[in-house]
Amino acid sequence: QVQLQESGPGLVKPSQTLSLTCTVSGGSITTDHYFWHWIRQPPGKALEWVGSVSWSGGPNLSPALKSRTSISRDTSKNQFTLQLTSVTPEDTAIYYCGDEIGGGRFGSWGQGTQVTVSS
Repeated sequence: QVQLQESGPGLVKPSQTLSLTCTVSGGSITTDHYFWHWIRQPPGKALEWVGSVSWSGGPNLSPALKSRTSISRDTSKNQFTLQLTSVTPEDTAIYYCGDEIGGGRFGSWGQGTQVTVSS
């Protein structure tokens, strides 16, 4: 059973870059046909897909956030990382990482990490 754990700062100042890491255990991020996702939920709003990185390292980003988002991975640590630049208070949300087995079949999600953008 794959387990995921998000980590990163809980508070980021406006205009700074948010960096979150997802550590994966119980499976490898290079396993064929797996995708590794980031989603977020702002307070009082619906879940929003942020982006993903594939087993081969190819990113797929939300068009709404693409200009500010990058997703990379460290295969030696079995981690993938989200970076979101030029953050505003609207980026305040609980951020989750999860895995997709392919074909839209999602497996596990992390417990989520609260990120607040505030000066």
